[in-house]
Amino acid sequence: MSESKLPRILITGATGQVGNKTIEFLKNNNEVEVIAAVRTQDKARQFKRKGIDTVLFDFDDELSHAEALKNVDRVLIVTDYTVDMLRQSKVFLDSAKVAGVKHVVHLGACGPDNTTVAHWAWHQLVEKYIESAGFSFTHLRPETFMQNMLSYGGKQVVKEGIFNQYVENATKSWVDAEDVAQVAALSLLHPDIHSGKTYRMGYDAKSYDDIAEMLTKMIKKPFQYQPQSPDVFLKSMQESGADMAYMHCVYDHYKRYAAGTIPGADEIFDNFPLITGNNPVTWETFIKKHKAEFDY
Repeated sequence: MSESKLPRILITGATGQVGNKTIEFLKNNNEVEVIAAVRTQDKARQFKRKGIDTVLFDFDDELSHAEALKNVDRVLIVTDYTVDMLRQSKVFLDSAKVAGVKHVVHLGACGPDNTTVAHWAWHQLVEKYIESAGFSFTHLRPETFMQNMLSYGGKQVVKEGIFNQYVENATKSWVDAEDVAQVAALSLLHPDIHSGKTYRMGYDAKSYDDIAEMLTKMIKKPFQYQPQSPDVFLKSMQESGADMAYMHCVYDHYKRYAAGTIPGADEIFDNFPLITGNNPVTWETFIKKHKAEFDY
């Protein structure tokens, strides 16, 4: 039983786009205590300036887990995008079980239960481990983040109106990361409502040509999508020293998007208004919000 009068929520991945926005949604709620899990004191200071409690935590340092999870009731688990997510998640969840955590919200990836896309399946293995451990749970399965068109891997994506991707003319399902964070926050606030639920989140289906056309129309400057072979992506990841176990999976799913062999790649869902009471962000809304970032 938690010693705290209010439920304590630990946010891992607190400096990432979903974790950080989840904290923003929760920070002014007086019915819970929010703790940001961070790796360094420098990152801790960034949150403390905003009045948010922090704890030092590293998925790869299991000795940090017990202190981070002390008196914690609910957790948002956001791992890095590497094959290490499997080990990291298991060890962390084992620690959470010992600590008495009750509800786990897991940020996963796209796909139905029978997905054959490798890194999506890794996330589903984590989901099954959460369930087998006996936690109350909410699984989040976002489709492609709209924010990936702003930056990816720390690099600007659209430069002078030109952008490259690796899926030919495939139509994909998209979601704003802020919408994912809103669902995460509600799932953490109200586990009684969201326990046992798997939320697939994709609310607008567009090809990159569609997006280029919308950008051209709304920003009133020319934008152009120039598709490249997935081999270009693979080579760039190798040269950058990225985790290739994960990047080979990404490479493979780019090839499958391009070939049209991922079932339901453009599937969209109607659950967001039921979960939040709001309408999800569409590409039109997203471009309006981020017009200055796309403009050149």
